[in-house]
Amino acid sequence: MVDRPADRADAAPAPTPEPPGASDRGRALRWFALALVPSALTFAALAALRRLDLAEALLAWIATAAATAIVALAPLLDLARLLRYVQALSLGAAPPPPEMRTTGVAAAAAFAISQIRRDMRRALAAAENAAQTHEDVFDALPDAVVMLGADHRVLRANLAARGLFGRNLVGRDVSSLVRHPPILAALDAIEDGHGREIEFSLPIPVERRFIVAIRPLPGEIAGDAAILISFHDITTIRRMEQMRADFVANASHELRTPLSSLIGFIDTLRGPARDDAEARDRFLGIMAEQAARMARLIEDLLSLSRIELNEHTQPAGTVDLRRVIASVVDLLEPKARARGVSIAVAAPPDLPEVRGDADELTQVFQNLVDNAVKYTLPDTEVTVSLAPLNHGPVNMPREIEGAVVAVAVRDRGEGIAQEHLPRLTERFYRVDSARSRKMGGTGLGLAIVKHVTNRHRGVLTVDSTVGLGSVFTVYLPAAEPQAAAQPQRLSRRG
Repeated sequence: MVDRPADRADAAPAPTPEPPGASDRGRALRWFALALVPSALTFAALAALRRLDLAEALLAWIATAAATAIVALAPLLDLARLLRYVQALSLGAAPPPPEMRTTGVAAAAAFAISQIRRDMRRALAAAENAAQTHEDVFDALPDAVVMLGADHRVLRANLAARGLFGRNLVGRDVSSLVRHPPILAALDAIEDGHGREIEFSLPIPVERRFIVAIRPLPGEIAGDAAILISFHDITTIRRMEQMRADFVANASHELRTPLSSLIGFIDTLRGPARDDAEARDRFLGIMAEQAARMARLIEDLLSLSRIELNEHTQPAGTVDLRRVIASVVDLLEPKARARGVSIAVAAPPDLPEVRGDADELTQVFQNLVDNAVKYTLPDTEVTVSLAPLNHGPVNMPREIEGAVVAVAVRDRGEGIAQEHLPRLTERFYRVDSARSRKMGGTGLGLAIVKHVTNRHRGVLTVDSTVGLGSVFTVYLPAAEPQAAAQPQRLSRRG
């Protein structure tokens, strides 16, 4: 926003012009009196030299004064009005043009001054509108742009830059925004007149990568600004490159195993087992399982790719987690019932909504509850507890302040050794690969949970004790912070 003189804190208040009347007349009378001094001295000298007697000199002076008053008093009053008008303008006031009684020089000067003032006001309004337009265009730039002075302090920052580095940027040294030695070295070397481009990453709350372009600014264009820095976001490009590399490195290996099984069974059915009905039925069942595993793997890979592409953008909607959990439990109850497992849900009635995407959060809790059902011991209970908290754990993103909603999924399984916990959310990482594949796992479920949680600016924590089971807790920012409440226990049994 462009500062207008009337909006600045240090601008002096406009003085109130004096009311017309006595001051103008008094000033005109003083000038009139001064104009009569030469004639008074002249007639006094004639009287002293006896060229005129005293009465004649006095009458002559009175006649001269009367004639002067008739001729000069009205122009003097106009001149006094003009002087008051000019003085008011010089002090920043905006009085209307004075009303002149004559058509002489004072009237012409007043008209010229009012025309100049009008033209200046139009030019100032046009300049302010142009400056505001430039400011709006500057703020509308999709890349973060910062202008620095010769001392490397921020002079201007557009809306994208304020969103990236914080609102109060003007006056700060650039080193407080970007602590990247190559960028600071490039700023010191910019005096050679050549620009620089450097790749740079911001690690929190979710890693984002930028091409930082540093350009010197000509003084006649930039005024006080000496350097222009722009941050072009290449996060999506780098994520796509990383996803391609991950697909080649991991997906090809994961797909090769079921594909090799399918090829082997097809060759067997074409050859030795061509006429063996029993073997054919058994092999077709195994082939169907392997094909289904490949389909799940491809579906999870595509889902993870979509999530990672948008991970740096927080969803804008709101979600009722009680409704999400209810739909997940309804979906998984038949599977739990087949293993003799019950699913219990505990949630307070006044649970706040969270900021998020309903479909993605459904995928998160479906993965967590499905894992709990698969790995809990038979004839035990899986519990899902929802609770509002005044704040999240210490590893919540810095930008998230205030209330959160915690969703904890607990199983009564064999538990996970501590050395495995840091790697659980890595793609294709499995504590027991054979058991995971036997249960139909793709090795991507917890990676999807992690990336969806990151996109929602939340946190996933894992606590596990060997022999007792595991607890996976997701903390999500509340849409409207509320005081924490004690959960009511509502049991749903399969």
